[in-house]
Order: sequence, then structure tokens, then C-alpha cells
Amino acid sequence: MEILVCVKRVPDTAENEIEVNGDGSDIERDDLVYSVNEWDNYAVEEAIQICEKVGGSVTVVTVGDDESEEVLRREMAMGADNGLLLCDEAFEGIDGKQTATLLKAAVAKGKYDLILTGAQADGGAGQVGGMLAAMLDVPYASLVNTIDVDGDKLKVGREIEGGNQEMNDISMPCVLSIQTGINEPRYVGIRGIRKVASVEIPELSASDLGVDLGDAKVKRQDYFVPEIGEGAEMLEGSSEEIIAKLIELLKVKGGLK
Repeated sequence: MEILVCVKRVPDTAENEIEVNGDGSDIERDDLVYSVNEWDNYAVEEAIQICEKVGGSVTVVTVGDDESEEVLRREMAMGADNGLLLCDEAFEGIDGKQTATLLKAAVAKGKYDLILTGAQADGGAGQVGGMLAAMLDVPYASLVNTIDVDGDKLKVGREIEGGNQEMNDISMPCVLSIQTGINEPRYVGIRGIRKVASVEIPELSASDLGVDLGDAKVKRQDYFVPEIGEGAEMLEGSSEEIIAKLIELLKVKGGLK
């Protein structure tokens, strides 16, 4: 089975203090630590596990600048077989539909049975997987948390409202957006990183892909930190002091007896 996994380089929220810049046009990006998008990491692990069971190969693809290559190498060190970087100055500031258009062009360069994306990335829109499936005119499922291969079909479980599970049979080729928790991504050791350090990763530009993206239809106008709502109370102090204050407040408000 040939699997393509779409990944993205994003700011690592565990390593950074995210702040909005002075004019509200973006976050402060100087000196940020970046890593692979968490949801995408689960998608790569699932692809590797599928190929370990039924055979095949995993290709990871990303849209970004030259620095995004580090994300591809990290996922290759994890176990992906190939990397593909879609890189061009024309890709700066693109929206979700344009990203899906580029990924569609990349899909056309290969022959993939299954395409995986993370359920969402740093933008939080969760739209690229669905758009890509629509452009390719193939079946799509979102928030997938179980996958079983059954011949040329997949048995797919997805998380729905109320903590319920929905099961579907989906024919391949198809696109699935992967939810966190579907597996436990494996540890990437220094040996794996060294192994792929010198592997050549193909880089495709807009002309290589044969696409003319035009202008983005969706542009983010403002970043801001929500104001504390009326009546909100911020508890300060040590963990023990905050816990004690919280318990006392719950008692006063009738939440505890």
C-alpha cells in the first residue's frame, strides 16, 4: 500500500510562550522553537503501522520553506520512507484551499492508495483534508481514531458527538484526517535522525507542480488574546494555595457541600 501523509511545521506550544505581536498581525515568531504538528505525528505513526502490517511505503509531504525540511527528516527518522517538500515564494500566505490545491498536485505526481492528514493544525480550521478529498473526488472521513485494512477497503472508526463512535467502510483511494490518541507515536532516536540526515528530499515549486494559485481568498486580519470575561477571577499563589482557594470558592458558590 502506498500512503501519503501531509504534515506541517508549527510552533511548539510546549517549548514557547506564544505572544501576539505589537500590531496584532501575527504572533511573535523570533526565536520560536518549531516541531511537527501533533495531529500529523499520529497520522505518520498510523501510516507506518499500516505498512508494517500489509506492506508498502510511506511518503511525507509538506508545504513550507526550506526550514520545513527538518519536519520531513524527523518523520523519516520515525519510519517514513520518503519525503517531499513543496516550496516556493509564491506559497507564502496561502489559505486552506490553496494548500489543498498544492497537495492535490503533489498527489498527481504519485500513485497513492491512502492519504492521511492530521485532524487540524496550528490554524485550527481543520479544513485541508476535506478540501483535498473533494478536489480529488475520493471518499473522506474526519476525526478518525481506528483504521483496519480489509482488502481494498478500510474499516474506519471516527469520533462523533457525545463520546460515540461511528464505523464506516471506505473504499480506497481515500483521504482520512487522523485524531490524536489513535496510537502512540514512536520515539525518534539520534540514530534514526543520523540515518536520514543526508537523504535527498525532492523539492517541487509552483512551476514543477503546474499550479497558479492566484490570490488567497481567506486572509487572517487580526490576532488577539481574549479579554478576561466579566466575573472571571484569576487565582494566584502556589499550587497548594490555588487549590485551597478554589475549594473555598466552590463551597461558597454551592458547588461543594
